[in-house]
Amino acid sequence: MILDSEKIRQDFPILKQDINDEPLVYLDNAATTQKPQQVLACLNDYYQQDNANVHRGVHTLAERATAKYEASRGKVRDFLNAGSVKEILFTRGTTTALNWVAKFAEQVLQPGDEVLISIMEHHSNLIPWQEACRRKRAKLVYVYLKDGQLDLEDFNNKLTAKTKFVSLAHVSNVLGCINPVKEIAELAHCYGAYVVVDGAQSVPHMPIDVQDLDCDFFALSGHKMLAPTGIGVLYGKEKLLEQMSPIEFGGEMIDFVYEHEASWKELPWKFEAGTPNIAGAIAFGEAIDYLIKLGMEQVHAHEQELVDYVLPKLQEIRGLTVYGPADTAKHTGVIAFNLDGLHPHDVATALDYEGVAVRAGHHCAQPLINYLGIHSAVRASFYIYNTKEDCDKLIEAIFKTKEFFNGTL
Repeated sequence: MILDSEKIRQDFPILKQDINDEPLVYLDNAATTQKPQQVLACLNDYYQQDNANVHRGVHTLAERATAKYEASRGKVRDFLNAGSVKEILFTRGTTTALNWVAKFAEQVLQPGDEVLISIMEHHSNLIPWQEACRRKRAKLVYVYLKDGQLDLEDFNNKLTAKTKFVSLAHVSNVLGCINPVKEIAELAHCYGAYVVVDGAQSVPHMPIDVQDLDCDFFALSGHKMLAPTGIGVLYGKEKLLEQMSPIEFGGEMIDFVYEHEASWKELPWKFEAGTPNIAGAIAFGEAIDYLIKLGMEQVHAHEQELVDYVLPKLQEIRGLTVYGPADTAKHTGVIAFNLDGLHPHDVATALDYEGVAVRAGHHCAQPLINYLGIHSAVRASFYIYNTKEDCDKLIEAIFKTKEFFNGTL
């Protein structure tokens, strides 16, 4: 089944507007996606019908809220094919999830141990490891690139018995390449290393099976897959989460509290202190329902069709440099580029005048940007409601931008 993007667009009220007197073409999906009416209605229904705290009350509203909150956890388990709901921890997002894993790493790392990451990592999968290595006097080791992708030969050369953690983005938020995490996990486990995956840019766009990938931890954000902001997930293998100490302490994560000590609830609740983002979690479940109805294979195929269409057109533009793999089959719907002689912020502003919303900057990946020898880049990123007409509008807006600035330089 091919996705009907025009029909899908009808579910997204925000897309039905003009920007600078032009129809909105939203191409900043790697930063955050728009929300369908079904998710917005779910949020509204919770606050109007079921608003109560979870796990605490025995009154009807509390029981309804708890049931829906935990049902969403079950939906995440099924969506990722985790082994148990005990392996699904609700967090504020990918950043929080990766920080939790880096804290666990401090329980494991010894002086001289190594953590292996790539140069393409988002700051959320880089700075927590910098801090963990600094505190434990471990070494942070980088894997570099070849042909706009992870250099697997470099990875193999740097994976040693000293490696205790390997942490990689499943999909780069700049290069748009897909890292072979299943293959990487198999290699890393041969050395006894834990494998951590930043799935923020993969889960919204393709089928994910964490058991098949055999990663030890997997982090994701709801807002990049139609859900509200402030809700995310950390998947972890149950045996590892049992070993992992809670990050926050207080209400709801406790079992018993005495004057000088306390004990914790069982998984997953020992990690969810305080009042969680109940509405966000429930709406996250609704977003998952929406994506399942579309079919993740179809979502992936639709985006690949757009990439096959637009990437060659971008590559043909004189003076435009695209980063990441040149082969469309190896490139996701995240496309970063620069125009010779123009600052990315100027390009993004000019595109906005044409109603095209893109991102410009270092994309929270400064080491990668420096490695590429640039200061920043423009990024267009696609999702289920984008069409080939959106691609054409992007190309047209780029040509108008070139024409305008060439006349003023």
